Amino acid sequence: MTLVISDVDGTLVDKDKNLTPATIEAVQRLQSAGFGFTVISARPMSGLAPLVETLGLDVPLGAFNGGLVFRRGGEILCRHVVDAAVARSALRLAEGEPVDIWVFADDQWYATSDSGPHVPSERLASNQEPTICGGFSDLLDRADKITFVSDDPGVLDALHQRIVEAHEGVATIVKSQTYYLDITAVTANKGDGIARLAHALGVPLDRTIVLGDQANDIAMFERAGRAIAMGNATEEVKARAADVTLSNDADGVAHAIDKLILGRMM
Repeated sequence: MTLVISDVDGTLVDKDKNLTPATIEAVQRLQSAGFGFTVISARPMSGLAPLVETLGLDVPLGAFNGGLVFRRGGEILCRHVVDAAVARSALRLAEGEPVDIWVFADDQWYATSDSGPHVPSERLASNQEPTICGGFSDLLDRADKITFVSDDPGVLDALHQRIVEAHEGVATIVKSQTYYLDITAVTANKGDGIARLAHALGVPLDRTIVLGDQANDIAMFERAGRAIAMGNATEEVKARAADVTLSNDADGVAHAIDKLILGRMM
């Protein structure tokens, strides 16, 4: 069996975070042809649940970049949280910076405010409301993900560099969107994540095909048998892929399935 693993935001769903009919039907055609299909995302389990139900996926799934592998219904197969010392240090490095901070723990989204330009989008992606709290100190020993949010690339890139200099090799520190800088456990990266998913399904990594669009997808591009970048992907991501499909708003996953995967079987 060949296994296809798709990123979610910017890839499987459109800009409104919806699965289109064309994508749903293409995934069904892929499965009917004998391929496996699953997803891996920076989203929490709650954010993947509606997509999994719509697609009827009864397979292991990857949340938090694959740091948490679970099954439909909520059974957790493995979980890797951010090192508590790294979490505390990262928050100290962000002190005084014009960034919003979100912490995800126990499948809950915690924030100090429910305002901000990306809160509405995260409500859709996480499929939940933020739990408002005065601080995060009591969460940092079980954080699945810490996200710094800013629309200022210079601010986010400078913070990224400082955290990498302090904690490279002991945490995964990467952008999941141009405005999100995520910290997850060192093994909670999409390279290790797709390896866990493939192992759980009994498929060797050289029989996997992955689809993605952002910097956090490069880790899985480097380990999969074949990588397909979205048309809306960054140039860095496209350069790491064997093929480039259409954008997520032009049913790029459906195009990849029909033309670049199933189409090459003919």
